Amino acid sequence: VAAEGVPAEQGAPSTAPADDYDAKCSLTIPIARPLAPKKLGKKLFKVAKSSSKVVAAEGVPAEQGAPSTAKCIRRGVKDVAKAIRKGEKGFVVIAGDISPIDVISHLPVLCEEHKIPYCYVPARLDLGQAIGSNTPCSTILITKNDEYKEKYKQWYQRRVRGIAFSTLL
Repeated sequence: VAAEGVPAEQGAPSTAPADDYDAKCSLTIPIARPLAPKKLGKKLFKVAKSSSKVVAAEGVPAEQGAPSTAKCIRRGVKDVAKAIRKGEKGFVVIAGDISPIDVISHLPVLCEEHKIPYCYVPARLDLGQAIGSNTPCSTILITKNDEYKEKYKQWYQRRVRGIAFSTLL
């Protein structure tokens, strides 16, 4: 099978996962620092997936009809900024391919003021898929919960050790 615009004898170019990640990283905005490495990004997406299935109030699965305001995850720029201003703790994940930059440029400053760790991932589509959404998501805030405590703790320790706040300035 020939790829579009490529003769059949040459074959389609191979797209390895590493190449895909590198391609996504090359499309990020200039302020997308610290950008999570591939391995750390995978762990981050696992935490996000776990947190999107849990409700903070009772620790019961989200499918059992608890109010959406009690979820352990906040998504979207407005919701994340409001949650940070109200004092919620956790960590923030920001997509690195947002355009225009002005939409998210205030979030790193807000996170640093409230001493909340944050990092960027290359694509908002991947961030949306990690939390079980069909639509891309520009930013999420993941709060701590006992249901996924181990994954949260692993990611948090790696994040704090690997990407220190001093590298953000």
